[in-house]
Amino acid sequence: DAWPTVTLAFFLRYPNRYASHVISADVLSRRLTPSGTLVTTRLILKRGMLPAWFPRGLVQRAESWIVEESEVDLDGRVLTCQTRNLDHVKIMEVVETTQLREAENGTTIHKTEARFVSGLGWGLKKRIEEYSANKFKSNIEKSRLGLALVVRLLREARPQSLNFGHRMTSDGSGWSYHDIHAAAVAPSPTALTSPSLTRTHTRASQSNDSAESLAKSSAIVQPSTSTETASRPSQGWVRWPWSSREDNV
Repeated sequence: DAWPTVTLAFFLRYPNRYASHVISADVLSRRLTPSGTLVTTRLILKRGMLPAWFPRGLVQRAESWIVEESEVDLDGRVLTCQTRNLDHVKIMEVVETTQLREAENGTTIHKTEARFVSGLGWGLKKRIEEYSANKFKSNIEKSRLGLALVVRLLREARPQSLNFGHRMTSDGSGWSYHDIHAAAVAPSPTALTSPSLTRTHTRASQSNDSAESLAKSSAIVQPSTSTETASRPSQGWVRWPWSSREDNV
């Protein structure tokens, strides 16, 4: 899909039915830089699950606060974003980098990388990092499915611009971005609030695998890893290999 649509879907991707672990997402700041790029900082609350072998008492709650910092370059047709957890950083620090850039054929290339660093000792360091890296690889598919779903809903709702607010569809019925979110989380058309999106979702529900097929068919590069040396050896930190994924959406 076109870069403007995918970029808008990136900011509207929560909530969606593939991201039930995301509790909330709030904008902390948004500003234009002197060079004309749009910089946004969001605070995201996610719910996680610990493996059965993880020692009890180290983590008091399963939720984690995530800060997301993004920059949109309209001239260069690229969005860069970095997320990192604010709590539990000694147990596991996760830094995820995402890039959406426009391809020469007008589609969008989506590249995601993640780094996992644990500061725990007691022989848990490597095990926790391996678990987090494997968890990321298994969850990246759901993340892509959620983004693909919102892209499809935006395409079918025919937004007229990237401005947030209410718009009109081609048949004259009104819709808003709240309707996009409703459609993204709805298991059936009955949960939708906009007549136009209800009709759209009804057509889409006739093929339940449409979003899945879109996301699965878009992969052009398989996950790859590369090892880096530890940057904080005095603290006993080790750096787990980067996991990356690049897709054409």
